[in-house]
Amino acid sequence: MAERGPAFCGLYDTSSLLQYCNDDNLSGTSGMEVDDRVSALEQRLQLQEDELAVLKAALADALRRLRACEEQGAALRARGTPKGRAPPRLGTTASVCQLLKGLPTRTPLNGSGPPRRVGGYATSPSSPKKEATSGRSSVRRYLSPERLASVRREDPRSRTTSSSSNCSAKKEGKTKEVIFSVEDGSVKMFLRGRPVPMLIPDELAPTYSLDTRSELPSCRLKLDWVYGYRGRDCRANLYLLPTGEIVYFVASVAVLYSVEEQRQRHYLGHNDDIKCLAIHPDMVTIATGQVAGTTKEGKPLPPHVRIWDSVSLSTLHVLGLGVFDRAVCCVGFSKSNGGNLLCAVDESNDHMLSVWDWAKETKVVDVKCSNEAVLVATFHPTDPTVLITCGKSHIYFWTLEGGSLSKRQGLFEVPEDFGPVRTVAEGHGDTLYVGTTRNSILQGSMHTGFSLLVQGHVEELWGLATHPSQAQFVTCGQDKLVHLWSSESHQPLWSRIIEDPARSAGFHPSGSVLAVGTVTGRWLLLDTETHDLVAIHTDGNEQISVVKFSPDGAYLAVGSHDNLVYVYTVDQGGRKVSRLGKCSGHSSFITHLDWAQDSSCFVTNSGDYEILYWDPATCKQITSADAVRNMEWATATCVLGFGVFGIWSEGADGTDINAVARSHDGKLLASADDFGKVHLFSYPCCQPRALSHKYGGHSSHVTNVAFLWDDSMALTTGGKDTSVLQWRVV
Repeated sequence: MAERGPAFCGLYDTSSLLQYCNDDNLSGTSGMEVDDRVSALEQRLQLQEDELAVLKAALADALRRLRACEEQGAALRARGTPKGRAPPRLGTTASVCQLLKGLPTRTPLNGSGPPRRVGGYATSPSSPKKEATSGRSSVRRYLSPERLASVRREDPRSRTTSSSSNCSAKKEGKTKEVIFSVEDGSVKMFLRGRPVPMLIPDELAPTYSLDTRSELPSCRLKLDWVYGYRGRDCRANLYLLPTGEIVYFVASVAVLYSVEEQRQRHYLGHNDDIKCLAIHPDMVTIATGQVAGTTKEGKPLPPHVRIWDSVSLSTLHVLGLGVFDRAVCCVGFSKSNGGNLLCAVDESNDHMLSVWDWAKETKVVDVKCSNEAVLVATFHPTDPTVLITCGKSHIYFWTLEGGSLSKRQGLFEVPEDFGPVRTVAEGHGDTLYVGTTRNSILQGSMHTGFSLLVQGHVEELWGLATHPSQAQFVTCGQDKLVHLWSSESHQPLWSRIIEDPARSAGFHPSGSVLAVGTVTGRWLLLDTETHDLVAIHTDGNEQISVVKFSPDGAYLAVGSHDNLVYVYTVDQGGRKVSRLGKCSGHSSFITHLDWAQDSSCFVTNSGDYEILYWDPATCKQITSADAVRNMEWATATCVLGFGVFGIWSEGADGTDINAVARSHDGKLLASADDFGKVHLFSYPCCQPRALSHKYGGHSSHVTNVAFLWDDSMALTTGGKDTSVLQWRVV
């Protein structure tokens, strides 16, 4: 325990506030100008890398297309064209002539690296959510205005044929967005102007129509459990309620957790990250404050405070819409006047302190608090006219008098290091709940010691995989942590720290081995029972975006951001792998991969919206449409394909949807998008702009989604919010 120092103002006991005064992990805004300059330099460097990558990709694409054209020509001459159908071509929609004219028809979105993202929340309502750069913007540097004009005239969306059925445009003069070709037996959609052709199975082609109305799924999702806790940059956010529940938050969800009953309830009124929490003296009313964000359409979501009832979970009042800037970082109810007043501090440059009559939703007074980060704002326990704020290197005592606030400053001898404890809440008897900087909650006492109650990830989270036959799933992320969770006990069965930040994961069909891909090109095999390291391999030096075993367990496909898929043969139940070869053909990074049910082939998506098919035995691209048109796929995690293209909204950016998953019974399709939403569709989802149920809970981008083996639950992961949400299928 830190030694208490004498306060300049002896009327106040400041020892309990010392823990908030110094912190190495402040989320203040004093360094924002430097951060902005560094971000600008990073973007300039990324643009230069993009230009080089675009040129390389264009050259590789041209060579590949010439070779494919020659091979297809020879094959057609040898066996002739099937009756009633034009010669199909996979993964290409532009002629070789265009390539020879110098037009890169397919360029990576961001070189060979992943789309850059700004996570968490926007620093101002007008801040852009993404900074992913398009390859097309880089191409413009090398084309004259005349050539650009001709390129626009050659936009494939403006070309139609008499044998095609077109999805009607919204307004006169707008180019067609989806084209159904009877001759090719395909549907062509467009993402950022790029055509994405998708094959229609023969059994659906005779009755398929773009005008058919999609149906909402008969099932819905209900939030069942929230994994994780936000302690890395928040304080005073863990309390015990009279109901026996502890209340805290993660992402945009306030969690009420009954430890004795192992049950959670959730308040879902917020639309972006919650940053602070306070309990009213009545121990029923709760205040939570959130950050600023943006809608899917780019409109600002202003920061505000929500007052809600912890019994009914209904919203009572909303304060400060259009008043707070960036985020509400501190809230506190008055203690001695019936809790009529609420204080709040935002994250503007001046960290404005305001006092509200919350029942009337009116502001009483506001004042500039500090240009440094403010960590706590609270009322004096017996005097409602006195408030205390403290933060980086300061503590202020405020007096509310005559409609204004005046301050005095306290001076201390302050220790430099307070360890990992973020906040402490008293439970029944001598029980304590401790929130830590590592986003965990501990339960115990000073006599019995402490055990882990809630555990989560600390940094951005992308890796998710469900066990093939048990109620278990794996998560892994930038924090180098791998957790194997039980969806029934809601606790990790084991956790392991690995050497590199993790990005992807996949189970062997036996469930005994887990593959984990990292951002450095290394991937490892772990024993799921002992969590021991079985093997470690390296393929390239870029991010491994997907690792997936074939359904028969004979192959492992490793998709990389170096545009290649590495194929391994698998033996000894997944414990022994040998590289068979690599699949070369994509001109951008690999994003998603699915195996055929019979393990005879697999399909991949790439960062430039390309769909290619592969033979794992030869590592060669399958260029015959008839060979894969009617293939039954073991999973549906590719975001581009005939069975899933209805998930894309009109005018969608190709990076708006991060993940998709089909239920094992083949009836439902869930998607994870960049706007904090989880969507549930009926499967197949093959009508433009299909209808869906939509669910909130995450903030910023939802990075992954998967169903448990029995389809009883769906799991989703958040990026910057670091949370895992478990949804019951009802």
